[in-house]
Amino acid sequence: MDVEDPIAATRRWLERAVIGLNLCPFAKAVYVKQQVRFVLSEATTPDALLDELASELSLLARTDPDVVDTTLLVHPRVLADFLDYNDFLDRADAAVAALGLEGEIQVASFHPQYRFAGTYADEMGNFTNRSPYPTLHLLREASIDRAVAAFPDPDVIVERNIATLEKLGPEGWDRLME
Repeated sequence: MDVEDPIAATRRWLERAVIGLNLCPFAKAVYVKQQVRFVLSEATTPDALLDELASELSLLARTDPDVVDTTLLVHPRVLADFLDYNDFLDRADAAVAALGLEGEIQVASFHPQYRFAGTYADEMGNFTNRSPYPTLHLLREASIDRAVAAFPDPDVIVERNIATLEKLGPEGWDRLME
């Protein structure tokens, strides 16, 4: 059985959905400049993933943003269940704080089963955060600040994304990701 390369699948998702559908209007610039670091985690336990996350947070903090502006830590072998993944996010935030990186780096979340609170699993709005594999996105706060300054009403982005995904529908999403 041929197993898909998680990094290749994540790149395809980033190119086709995040950039292609313009779900994040800030992603294209850093991707084109090759400032996105893709990391495949071999972790099989949450503790091992936490160790890798801490290493990647430290690496990002000490790396010039012109070289690496953001990191996608893809972890296909741990936290496949969304509720377990969602619980882990508190530990991820605690790691940011423990490293003294609050206000510098934050962790955003993407998962194949992503579900916003108060929504049904099949609502298309959830697909804004659905990636092929569980992924922790390490973002520099300074980059977020620049993006918000350029696009001061992020609620417009959210509303536009939901409308785009509802128009696309589940079948369109599946075709996009093939």
